[in-house]
Amino acid sequence: MKDARFLFKGHEDDLGKGEILFHFAIESEKKTIDFTEKIYFPPVTTQIPPALLKSILNNLMLILGISYWKTYCPKEIVIESNFLTKEMANFWNIVYIKGLGEFFYKNKIDFRGLVKFPYVVNVQEKAITFARKGRALLGLGGGKDSIVTAELLKSQNKDFDLFTVGTSIIQEGVAKIIGKKPILIKRELDPKLFELNKKTGVYNGHIPVSVIYAMLGIMAGAFYDYKSFVVGNEKSANYGNVEYLGEIINHQWSKSEEFEALFNNYVRKFITSDITYSSPLRGMSELEVVREFVRYPKYFKVFSSCNANFKISPSTLLRTNPKRIWCGKCAKCLFVFICLSAFLSKEKVLNIFGKNLFEDGNLLPLFEELIGVRNFKPFECVGTPEEVKTALEKISEKGEFNNSFLMRHFKSL
Repeated sequence: MKDARFLFKGHEDDLGKGEILFHFAIESEKKTIDFTEKIYFPPVTTQIPPALLKSILNNLMLILGISYWKTYCPKEIVIESNFLTKEMANFWNIVYIKGLGEFFYKNKIDFRGLVKFPYVVNVQEKAITFARKGRALLGLGGGKDSIVTAELLKSQNKDFDLFTVGTSIIQEGVAKIIGKKPILIKRELDPKLFELNKKTGVYNGHIPVSVIYAMLGIMAGAFYDYKSFVVGNEKSANYGNVEYLGEIINHQWSKSEEFEALFNNYVRKFITSDITYSSPLRGMSELEVVREFVRYPKYFKVFSSCNANFKISPSTLLRTNPKRIWCGKCAKCLFVFICLSAFLSKEKVLNIFGKNLFEDGNLLPLFEELIGVRNFKPFECVGTPEEVKTALEKISEKGEFNNSFLMRHFKSL
């Protein structure tokens, strides 16, 4: 759509019913496409300060809109009843540019000067005080990181509950072992988005979904009385994939320390200083997280870090295939297989995955990307090449997989 503009049109909420509607539109001379995204959540029974509620929903609207804006990437952005200061607008410029880095790279889009959020010169947006109970809400994905975070909070006798956006048998199984029932928030994307994505001339690709989770976590903290929203992001998330147009593209940017600091500063200054966002695993590498994870074998049969299980559909939930929780074909599966093999016996690893991924010749290109000898680190939430090579050296010393195809290949390099 030539000369299109993107509109953030506002929102309507019914907290007692547990529903918020967010409205967006793409306009051009020839046509207008309207979008509505719905968020569902447990009914809110406490009174939220109106100014805080408006601030949270205004900012949530800006990150939810990224899924619709990226279809055509209009240069003109319009926020009806604009509330942004120059500093706030700059934050959103950074989030869209860095968070969509992989999307821009894969679609060969020149992002330089593309995103310019409008701001109001004389507006003042101030944080609202809203004291919360000293307890945490933990974002649960169902993988090793959130499990290690949960066990860490338990060991510190921290008061915490679980939070999921959508649900799956994996999250449900992990939550059951943790011993807590999650607060469930559901997203229902506009069905028109899925129709658009099938058309030529429409962009599609990765968005920084962790930013959406972060803002929903702040919202849940306000709604249900939590002082902090906690996630399981480790320091390996700081490591980028490839350089493009002078910018380091990082698939995990929205899990990085840079984003965490930016987001916390933004929330503290412009939303509320009474709810924080953090990761207790920030000082740990992926390999260190796995070393901690293997201490909890009770999760081995239910956890999964494989994204192939999850599929965003036009309905409300992230769905999963109940028959298999590891696809065995993606970089994430191979990476976790390698990490677990560094600390567990061959028998235990094969029991988790159902097969020996080191014997799959089709995984050779991904294997070489993971160890840094081909292309660049895969666009997945995986560790650095140095971590992978360290894990492979440990596996080599143990000797159980040394006759497998990928291990023989590694030793020949």
